Amino acid sequence: MTGTGRSRWSRWFVVLSVAFLVCWRLGALVGIPRRAEVILALFGFVFHVVFGMAYLLIPSYFGTVLSTDRIPLVHLVLAVSGTVLLVLSAFAVGPPSLGMLGALLWSGGVAAFVSALFWSIRDELRRGETGTASHRQAFEWVDRYANRFVPVAFFYLVVGSYELLARSTTLPGLTDGYFPRITHLLAAGFVVLLVFTLGVRLAPRFLGVPAPRALTAVVLPAGAVGPGLVAIGLSSGPVFVAGAVAEAVAFVGFAALYLVVFLQSDRRRIGSESVLAGVLSGVAGVTIGLTVALGPLVGLPPFSAAAVQAHLQLNLLGFLGLVVVGFALMFFPPTAGRFRGSNERTARLTIAVLVAGVVVSVVGQFTGGSVVATVGDGVVLIGTFGYGYLLTRLLVEIGARRAG
Repeated sequence: MTGTGRSRWSRWFVVLSVAFLVCWRLGALVGIPRRAEVILALFGFVFHVVFGMAYLLIPSYFGTVLSTDRIPLVHLVLAVSGTVLLVLSAFAVGPPSLGMLGALLWSGGVAAFVSALFWSIRDELRRGETGTASHRQAFEWVDRYANRFVPVAFFYLVVGSYELLARSTTLPGLTDGYFPRITHLLAAGFVVLLVFTLGVRLAPRFLGVPAPRALTAVVLPAGAVGPGLVAIGLSSGPVFVAGAVAEAVAFVGFAALYLVVFLQSDRRRIGSESVLAGVLSGVAGVTIGLTVALGPLVGLPPFSAAAVQAHLQLNLLGFLGLVVVGFALMFFPPTAGRFRGSNERTARLTIAVLVAGVVVSVVGQFTGGSVVATVGDGVVLIGTFGYGYLLTRLLVEIGARRAG
């Protein structure tokens, strides 16, 4: 498969991710059902950009290339159509079979994705290859260690997708089909763990500072076991508490790791501040989750629904949203474009607007101030349009250059 082919489908995944992001934030502003919002955010925005970048990054991090040029296109069609149908089913639009068809299409896309990547890296995975360049020996230990957790992330993706399918069909489920249990397997198990696994390689390369080995050795195992324990134990009991503690360790450790790399770096990339804000938001979100888990043990009153919603916002919009935006802008810096606004000032202003909107929205959710939360959602939407403009204009321009 040619590099141009891989890049083309990765760009399409990213562009469609932006479209889902805009739909999500518009929906949040007007007040769509929570399940529809979660599907747009997780299955639409987050997963599409992760899928697209994974096709590029994971094979290269094992010192190889993607072995097929057909699967990414098939996966793209299945993922988009499956997500759209799942969103429609969350609105109770159409027959009940709509959700089942959406789950079938989504799971089929996941099967194609995992099969293509696993087949591409199978030999390198067995041999422990890292793809680390000879002039980056200081990065090799972390690279080799991080690669071991990629199959764990794949495992969570497969299990979560199977559970989604079993929930909509007559297939026997591994769990009770509780939707938050499924989304936790997919979000924390696959996406967050993959962010940790790829992040300990990406951030050091962008910022030019090797990741601390001790923190890496703590973050990845904790991030690997935490999601499974939380999903099994949700939302009470010792298993849930153990999972919440493990996730808290992983989030705090990753935030500390990124902060060390960020502060020691003498080259700040566009998007690095967004990732920093995202990891700090993740610490805040996991703190609420840990408090919810430990509350009954220490006699704390139950958290309000508004606080639980703030936890969701901090993790989904704050952590995943800002981290995805940050890394996307590092990969596709607007300064590489030749269009109006393609400069550092516009990019940093967009990030500042997004961060401000997340803060205001979360404060409104946590305090129960619906007007404040709405204002925050409106500010986030403005930042979303800015991010979407910068990224899509650049990607379209890159595609036009390569086609010419």
